[in-house]
Amino acid sequence: MKYPIGIQTFEDLRVKGCVYVDKTGLIHKLVTEGKVYFLSRPRRFGKSMFVSTLHAYFEARKDLFEGLQIAELETEWIKYPVFHVDFGNGKYEQDGALENKINKYLTEWESVYGRCQGSSNISDRFQYVLEQAYKQTGRQAVVLVDEYDKPLLDVFNTAKEDDVRSTLYSFYSTIKTADGSIKFVFLTGVTQFSKISVFSGVNNLKDISMLPQYETLCGITQQEMEDVFHDEIQAYADEMGISYEEMSQMLKEQYDGYHFSGKMTDVYNPFSLLNALQDKDAGYNGGLGSYWFATGTPTLLINLLKESGKRLMDVAGKSYPAATFNDYRADTNNLVPLLYQSGYLTIKGRDGSRKVILDIPNKEVEEGFMSLVAAGYLHISSYDIDIWRYDILDLLEEGKTEECIKHLAAFFASIPYTTLPAMNTDALKESHYQYTFYLIIRMLGAYDRAFAEECSSHGRADCVLKLKRYIYIIEFKLDGTADEALRQIDERGYATPYINDEREIKKLAIVFSSETKTVSEWKEV
Repeated sequence: MKYPIGIQTFEDLRVKGCVYVDKTGLIHKLVTEGKVYFLSRPRRFGKSMFVSTLHAYFEARKDLFEGLQIAELETEWIKYPVFHVDFGNGKYEQDGALENKINKYLTEWESVYGRCQGSSNISDRFQYVLEQAYKQTGRQAVVLVDEYDKPLLDVFNTAKEDDVRSTLYSFYSTIKTADGSIKFVFLTGVTQFSKISVFSGVNNLKDISMLPQYETLCGITQQEMEDVFHDEIQAYADEMGISYEEMSQMLKEQYDGYHFSGKMTDVYNPFSLLNALQDKDAGYNGGLGSYWFATGTPTLLINLLKESGKRLMDVAGKSYPAATFNDYRADTNNLVPLLYQSGYLTIKGRDGSRKVILDIPNKEVEEGFMSLVAAGYLHISSYDIDIWRYDILDLLEEGKTEECIKHLAAFFASIPYTTLPAMNTDALKESHYQYTFYLIIRMLGAYDRAFAEECSSHGRADCVLKLKRYIYIIEFKLDGTADEALRQIDERGYATPYINDEREIKKLAIVFSSETKTVSEWKEV
């Protein structure tokens, strides 16, 4: 099987015979049911390939669609003039960079359809070529914009933001003024921020980002996974020396877990999944690498978290009305929409009839994102944090609790507390250690699906780790005693759900001192 890794266009994918998860039936639905659309999806989720597929469809490249769903749905195959803009491959921090990008496109189109005389305005020039394309071909124009928000993300929270926003507004407002010359518009981006201001002139824009009928437009569903990649998964399982079912579960935990509507259809990250199936690496970490996370560090999000004073535990695993993270203007007071639309949070369940729960999608994201968040908060390199985490998990897997505690104590001792927020009150100390425990637990939980498990009707254990040989019920205390922590585990029945499990249950109490800032006592039973 040929994988479309590094391939940028639908034409190239089809000519080279690469595997393609067929989404063309949704193209027909979009074209027949509407005109101006917007889709938000995380980076590397196939947005650019979908836009390229639209481009080929509107150029009537029927030969490229043989054997696909749309070949049975489309009967006319009419060629339209296509205006395809890709903002994803530029850098817009420099003065005039965005204007130069747009001017390059306009100049190219004007060489075909002619230039508006007497005006150098972006909006006037764009409107003119759209109108001329309609007059000269007899067909309305198609406008495709990929990564509409890349210029804004590059200058977000800088002095250039207003200028970039103004330029984009002039460009996009043409969609309304030239409406009579336009057949179809499709815009994509990672975020929906600035939609109100940038697109305020486009009153017929339909946002399909969270509509159930389009939730699988980008990405790969479980059914598509089984239908298209069954043999590849089996080959990977054979390479790993495990069963098909075990391999499927590993892939699911690592790359699945995205949900883009209340319908909760599971969607895999296509970039990571395709890379993993192509590599079939049976080496370190089972070959299930962090392909998506490795292609882009969320520096903006980490910085915004710092600036906002919010902790990840304040936003992840919480419930929200859909309106609060679907349609907004981003700022440091409301990071949830940006975290959701960027792919670092996703819908994980319902909380009543009006709210949904947002949390980290899968192991790949949790592993990378938690390391960076922890590194930023604790001022330790993410590399050191990862090494520490591997060591802790190995020791716990082997039942070497005493050595594990030594590693934990050394980890706390290595934190440069002079760089952390002032902890001059008991409340601030409690808050700091609570967040540190949260980060530790989630970093461990990234590998072992057992973070803050609901253990009884009396409350939650601080941490439950379900490993191959052991189940650890862990309770942390600040300036308390190990006996108090163990008593809480027993009194609240945290171990009860696991009494019939074949693995050995270990109850572990760990006490930290706010004075010495490390482990002061621990007990295991």
